[in-house]
Amino acid sequence: MNWRKSLFIAAAMFATTHTFAQDNLINALKNNVSDKSKDGFVFTQLINLGNTSIKDQGSSGTCWSYSGNSFLESEMIRQGKQPVEISQIYTAYYTYLEKAKTYVRLHGDQAQGEGGQLHDVLTIFRKYGAVPREVYTGLREGQTRNNFSEMSTLIQGMNENIVKSKKLTPTWQKAITGVMDSYLGVPPQSFQYKGKTYTPRTWADQVVGINPDDYVGISSFKEHTYYKPFVLLIQDNWSFESFYNVKMNDLTSIIDNALQNGYTVAWASDVSEKYFSWKNGVAFVPEKDMDMMSKEELGDLFNGPKAEAKITEDQRQAAYDDYSTTDDHGMHIVGMVKDQNGKEYYIVKNSWGESNDYKGYLYVTKEYVRYKTISILLHKDGIQKEIKSKLGI
Repeated sequence: MNWRKSLFIAAAMFATTHTFAQDNLINALKNNVSDKSKDGFVFTQLINLGNTSIKDQGSSGTCWSYSGNSFLESEMIRQGKQPVEISQIYTAYYTYLEKAKTYVRLHGDQAQGEGGQLHDVLTIFRKYGAVPREVYTGLREGQTRNNFSEMSTLIQGMNENIVKSKKLTPTWQKAITGVMDSYLGVPPQSFQYKGKTYTPRTWADQVVGINPDDYVGISSFKEHTYYKPFVLLIQDNWSFESFYNVKMNDLTSIIDNALQNGYTVAWASDVSEKYFSWKNGVAFVPEKDMDMMSKEELGDLFNGPKAEAKITEDQRQAAYDDYSTTDDHGMHIVGMVKDQNGKEYYIVKNSWGESNDYKGYLYVTKEYVRYKTISILLHKDGIQKEIKSKLGI
């Protein structure tokens, strides 16, 4: 997911990629906040599954890597292993290389930018392995947080000129990796970890120890046949990965089943709506159209639970088709709470640091998830038997 936003959010774009920096997105999402929101909610924990510490992706469109690797770290916890912190930038480095290959092979008819999809984490894990975060941070001397803007602009320009040359040299990929090496550092081919020497392949297999084939991507769009795979038509699905298509209400029933059985879920969603508040740590779908709300109603929007709209499959499909649902952000669903009225919300782990009311976590209603989800990624055994049977898993 990269940071393309609808007209509801005004922010700057990088070059011609229409990729938003995290800083711009967070600033835009600060427009609709309340200083009293936390006082208005009383959340009771229902499920809270193991997950590693909150991270800050800096000024980089790498939410998909942060959330995807956070998901793998929780998978280690679920399997009874000592969790590790996986390098998100190692995953991003090789994703950008693979994206460049696809871009060139398609003669430039493919989206560029910093964005990706949750399944890219598994793709890179399978092909290139993984390394500890402590071994490869992507930070150069003097840096404390990642900033990919200059590097991304250079890579995009190089890719475009490579395609325009019409005659490729055998070394063009070295030019791309050379830029990334300069900004991020050269990825290690071997390293020491807890007194042993590993390669990215052996560390991925022996320490992380997950099987990428055990994980499935799921989405829901009425336009496609239910319970069959389809190619999700979003710009950052650069590898043309297929997703299983389920009915809208199945999205939350699958997530509920997974959480109840100890499985966390990686979540790709639209966060461009005014009723998604990063600062207040709450997202829901208001019953009343926000354009029809008074100033007082808008100011009270996040000051405690509110009535929600009931979304239909037609509304969900229409929002995707008219660009009001956009592929913005990847996060990690790690649990569930209920508010003082008994409504259930998912506990969502974000990668924007701890600057909001809930120290990096959010509480998101099921109606919001049904309406604004782009896709989810989870272990196939987290899916209930009746839906697995329909999907042929």
